[in-house]
Amino acid sequence: MLNSSTVISVQNVTKKFKDITAVNSLSLEIRKGEFVALLGPNGAGKTTLIEMLEGIQSPDSGKISILGASWKDNESFLRGKIGLALQETRFMDKATVWETLELFGSFYKAPEQRLNEILELTRLTEKKKTFVNSLSGGQRQRLALGVSIMNRPEILFLDEPTTGLDPGARRDIWKILEDLRIEGTTMILTTHYMEEAEVLCERIIVMDKGTILDQGTLSELLGKMGGGEIVRFTLEGGAGKEPEVFLPKLGRSKFLWNPSNKEGRVFVDKITEYLPAMLDSFSKAGLALKELECHQKTLDDLFLSMTGRGLGE
Repeated sequence: MLNSSTVISVQNVTKKFKDITAVNSLSLEIRKGEFVALLGPNGAGKTTLIEMLEGIQSPDSGKISILGASWKDNESFLRGKIGLALQETRFMDKATVWETLELFGSFYKAPEQRLNEILELTRLTEKKKTFVNSLSGGQRQRLALGVSIMNRPEILFLDEPTTGLDPGARRDIWKILEDLRIEGTTMILTTHYMEEAEVLCERIIVMDKGTILDQGTLSELLGKMGGGEIVRFTLEGGAGKEPEVFLPKLGRSKFLWNPSNKEGRVFVDKITEYLPAMLDSFSKAGLALKELECHQKTLDDLFLSMTGRGLGE
């Protein structure tokens, strides 16, 4: 039996396209008010999963429940309860911001007060009489986000909403999303910006090849794969030795090696303790370093440690 706070339930869902299994017997629950990031490379199955949650696609097998209802018999009810914010939304160029809000507000019989609330939330009050084609990319995306929440959705799907925006415009969107989270809106975000998931989301779900590899808070995920810091190095082309046997065994260190480009990554607890011992071991073994880089572990490092490839690959 589902918890009363569960707003999205996915049970053993599979979706295939000819010979490709896009989503493979996947199960997932999302609770009321959660802000969840769905991460994975192209082809991981994220888009197919989201489209099934949005009622655009139907699963081949398994069950999807949104707010306790299925899409099959409750489409009209569910359309009024969700919002969609996409990478790009087309508006009429010669309509003003206010006229655009009036148009979309008419679909939900939204009063003028709601239109003014949207203007304030999206920081577009001063652009009320501006034509859409005169807005910057960030302003248009804020308008699109405002339109997506016109009906006060209980669940908001965000499909890479800040793609192509400059850092300042991206943070403007983040502030709006943080305000929505305070209001209790449940949000599911797909993004290729690791910082975006780290800053906004309380739970991160990592997908690949149609399945969930792992999920949890950022600290929980980063704590699973060795230490919280990374030593990345490449060896000179002439070095033919496998470096793992020469690496110090300290703390929760974990090693990944790519023989094609002679690049290694060591996940360690403390770089300041590990690095001197590693350099000493390499010197004694006659291994020559070509590059050396140290940094805090990121979500991309986490995905690399899970699959052997980065999220952008």
